[in-house]
Amino acid sequence: MSDRTRTDVLTLQAIVANASPSAWRDGLVVSRHQGHLTVALLDGQVVTLGTLAAPEVGEPVAVHPVAGLVALGEVRFSVRILDETPR
Repeated sequence: MSDRTRTDVLTLQAIVANASPSAWRDGLVVSRHQGHLTVALLDGQVVTLGTLAAPEVGEPVAVHPVAGLVALGEVRFSVRILDETPR
């Protein structure tokens, strides 16, 4: 991962994400407001994330809850999971 694909990602987060690629979960952004994203994951769960990422509503993203990351294409951002709605 180059510096262009990392924004506020810590080295430890990148190591965890690379060590557990099966933990990535795909979803769509359903809302974005002042540093918070709400993502509807394809498994039916809804998560609210605190992050600097600023994707558009409807944009596909991938969330790595173990590493605390969200990916917009090749660019990764650190996240804090604020709320999770179970499936």
